[in-house]
Amino acid sequence: MTDPEDLRQWFCTEVLPLEAPLMRYLRRGRIGESEAADIRQDIYEHALKGAMHELPDHTKAYVFTIARNLLINRARRARVVSLEFMAPSDLPIDDDPDMLTPERYADARAELSRAHAGMERLPPRCREVIRLRKIEGLSTRDVAQRLNVGIDAVEQQLTLGMRALVDFMLGGEGKIRRRRYSDRKVGARLK
Repeated sequence: MTDPEDLRQWFCTEVLPLEAPLMRYLRRGRIGESEAADIRQDIYEHALKGAMHELPDHTKAYVFTIARNLLINRARRARVVSLEFMAPSDLPIDDDPDMLTPERYADARAELSRAHAGMERLPPRCREVIRLRKIEGLSTRDVAQRLNVGIDAVEQQLTLGMRALVDFMLGGEGKIRRRRYSDRKVGARLK
């Protein structure tokens, strides 16, 4: 168990100076300022709880690992919006007056339309894997069982499909790019 004074000293001298790079790291994930501040506090809390048992040898790596893990967990909890278009009466009512501005509604519909078009460009198996995994929220194992394929095949299809979909959403062609067999052999020899 770490002495409380040593813990306070460690936090003040080694963790708090990391605030600026930590906030830059959080903002790179397109997180708003207030949400980044909340996540920063969660990071501090996790860091302190972990350091109560033993102070880490490499504080910066420790703090940024906590940050990465919290962001991964946050992304896992995020819900993916269905690719079905919502009628205006289906929109959720919110107290935020900016929530339902015509511009935001038009932007959201355009992004949803682009995502739908990107999904339609994918090969059928890849599109089905993404639909089951990301939209319906099935586990990789459940998708593999439903499609009667291996877990590795599901993971590969998901990776290729998501890369193509992101490429399309960012203005690219959205094509599946597979490594050539000769590239794989060269890459394997380099490792």
